[in-house]
Amino acid sequence: MVCKDMSLRKKADSDATTRPLGRAATINDIARLSGVSKKTVSRIINNSPLVRKDTREKVEALMREVGYAPDPLARGLAFRRSFLIGMVYDNPTAQYVVDMQYGALDALRGSSFELVVHPCDTRSPGYIEGVKRFVQQQKLHGVILVPRASEDQALADMLEEIGCRYTRIASLPLDDTSQMVITHDRDGAAEAADYLLSLGHRDIALITGPSAYRSAHERTAGFIDALQRRGIELPPARIIEAGYTFESGVAAAEKLLLGKQRPTAIFTGNDEMAAGVYKVAMRAGINVPRELSVVGYDDSPLASRLWPSLTSVRRNTRDTGRTAAAMLIQPEGQAALQIASVRPHLIVRDSCQPPLD
Repeated sequence: MVCKDMSLRKKADSDATTRPLGRAATINDIARLSGVSKKTVSRIINNSPLVRKDTREKVEALMREVGYAPDPLARGLAFRRSFLIGMVYDNPTAQYVVDMQYGALDALRGSSFELVVHPCDTRSPGYIEGVKRFVQQQKLHGVILVPRASEDQALADMLEEIGCRYTRIASLPLDDTSQMVITHDRDGAAEAADYLLSLGHRDIALITGPSAYRSAHERTAGFIDALQRRGIELPPARIIEAGYTFESGVAAAEKLLLGKQRPTAIFTGNDEMAAGVYKVAMRAGINVPRELSVVGYDDSPLASRLWPSLTSVRRNTRDTGRTAAAMLIQPEGQAALQIASVRPHLIVRDSCQPPLD
């Protein structure tokens, strides 16, 4: 009798762990009995794509078994995050931002997620608070941080504090690698320098982006270091800071090309500034590429539309946006990307040739 009683008691205990007894099942019961978190059950109830298929099937089978029916009101409140991915940017190059958005939309297509954008001015004292309001009002699932906003550690710290996932796009690691897409701008600029040197250029000038941008520092350092490895020192007068815009490229080119001694080649920090160099050269009667070689950065659509077509460093902006968005919508429990990077490479076109002398 004792053995039989113990057997019955064990069976009762086993039944208690597989189904709630004497009352309607709750979401807490479902989480406990299926061995997952309450958040995961909430996501399943709200048809979130962030749950693995096998987990969803197991939990849904349990809910059917115990007759669990979520309260319609609770269902609307259970999932605190929306199916929205934010993109926060402060960048003067319109085509770069558009390509980044296209890439993110590529990754979100076919999912339940949509993209919302938030342009900001990182020089404004209240911009971080503005981003915080944007995240909280939209109840964002996660945020893609685009340069220059991605380079601000205070912004990343704020998102971490309020519990919002984010992915930072930058030219070098600034955070945990699982939250970074690295673009290796230094390597791209070095390849441009090596190419100009291989053509025989020695009197080379550099038009950089604004010093507030980490990408400008990385491209400048990569270009100068590559020249130094070949014994070429770039004089300070051959380095002009500009603003990543067409107009700033015009102003910088006027300083370099309208004097008595002009360089035989110019590398610019983006294609917009390279277009500014073309304008000044045309006005001054300087033939590109016979008298002046020009290399840009980004390989935007503008590069192939200029005449002659512009040699430029391609940085795969669309792929970068696609990778950043994909990192944010990975299903719960799936291994995170450890190191996400998009490597640049030089696209050679018609804007360069060996110097005349």
